[in-house]
Amino acid sequence: MPKTVADVMSHSPIVVRAETPLKEAVQIIAERRISGLPVVDDVGKLVGVISETDLMWQETGVTPPAYIMFLDSVIYLQNPATYERDLHKALGQTVGEVMSKNPVTITPDKTVKEAAQLMHDRSVNRLPVLDSEGQVIGILTRGDIIRAMAAS
Repeated sequence: MPKTVADVMSHSPIVVRAETPLKEAVQIIAERRISGLPVVDDVGKLVGVISETDLMWQETGVTPPAYIMFLDSVIYLQNPATYERDLHKALGQTVGEVMSKNPVTITPDKTVKEAAQLMHDRSVNRLPVLDSEGQVIGILTRGDIIRAMAAS
């Protein structure tokens, strides 16, 4: 019988809330040597994920969108809304300001193969595992999948 997400996921993952100070999330990620954390609301429902990638904005900053002047008009070559979002990430002080919203998730009954395919197709390194109520009950990482492959 194929292994399921429930068989190989990390149970009871560390989670943070949107109002958690960014410094605290950085500490957890560094101390636990993990690459990201699920972000939950007051009732434990998933609202986002904060990852090392999201935190990199704090160090790298942002580049204003390229534009050209044409007949006294500013024409943006990139979407200024993207710049606004990136600026917010670079200046954010709480997890909620920096996290990625609408993360890719999975349910515990899916097979490890389905999870691996989803991670590959959506280019994600981790999948929060949600129960039928949308509560975070685990997290599945690429490392978990590799360990499951090695064990079989």
